[in-house]
Amino acid sequence: MTLGDVRLEREVLAMFSTQAAGLFRALANSPGDADALVHTLKGASRAIGAFAVADAACSLEHLIRAGADRSKAMAELAEAVAQARAAIDEVLQRF
Repeated sequence: MTLGDVRLEREVLAMFSTQAAGLFRALANSPGDADALVHTLKGASRAIGAFAVADAACSLEHLIRAGADRSKAMAELAEAVAQARAAIDEVLQRF
C-alpha cells in the first residue's frame, strides 16, 4: 500500500490508530449509525492488515444488524483495537 515509503507508512498507521480509537468511542455510545461506523472500521482495518480488528468488527456488525446483544462483541473489539494500537505504537517507535 505504501510502496516502501516509510514516511507514508508512518502516516497511514498513525491515522488508522487515531481513527480506530475514535470509531470505537463512537460505537460505545450505541449511535443509530453504529452499523455504518463498524463497517468503516472493518474496512479500514482490512486495508492496513489489522485482521483481528476487522474480524471483531465483522462479528459486531452481524450482531448489530440482527439486533442481538453486542456487549461481548464490543469487549472483543475493544481488545483487538487496543492490541492493534499497541502494535502500531511499537512500529512507529522504530522509525
